[in-house]
Amino acid sequence: MLLSAFQNRYIEAGCDEAGRGCLAGPVFAAAVVFPPDFKHIGLNDSKKLSKVQRYAFREVIQREAVAFAVAQVDPEEIDEINILNASFLAMHKAVDLLKVSAEFLIIDGNRFKPYKAIPHECVVQGDGKYLSIAAASILAKTYRDDYMTELAMQYPQYGWDQNKGYATLAHRQAVAEHGLSPYHRKSFRTKIVQLEMFG
Repeated sequence: MLLSAFQNRYIEAGCDEAGRGCLAGPVFAAAVVFPPDFKHIGLNDSKKLSKVQRYAFREVIQREAVAFAVAQVDPEEIDEINILNASFLAMHKAVDLLKVSAEFLIIDGNRFKPYKAIPHECVVQGDGKYLSIAAASILAKTYRDDYMTELAMQYPQYGWDQNKGYATLAHRQAVAEHGLSPYHRKSFRTKIVQLEMFG
């Protein structure tokens, strides 16, 4: 069972991002604060859940959380500051949007840029260890998926309703045929070419 990291000691917010490795679209991040006694069987890292489960848990998270927030950083800014810094910025924005002030942040992964002097801890594979990080992973993933599905209506040739902007073969072939859209990350151009050559 996943745990809460600092029950009853701090207002703890779990943070995670989605879309960091995509060729197109924003990077999304979420922050979630649960009550200290929150428990829910089955809540887990979004990658370990089906689409149906993720959306069902999204409803539970939004109903049961003390506070939650989702934020994004768009491709233009990703190109300006790089994807790692954009991921940190998206998490900073999500923390800012919380309706309570977080006293401690637990971050999925091994790196984070400190924010507003709020103490934090990075947890490798934290989305499979702590409830609030797992919840943040679900919110970031589902909100980003919704965004890319809507964007696919404007740019159906890239298949974003299916690949969500990730570097699938079909997506790479669409880039080769149609070129880059305004929503592609231009700083990923070398990566796109490499995938075409060696993918």
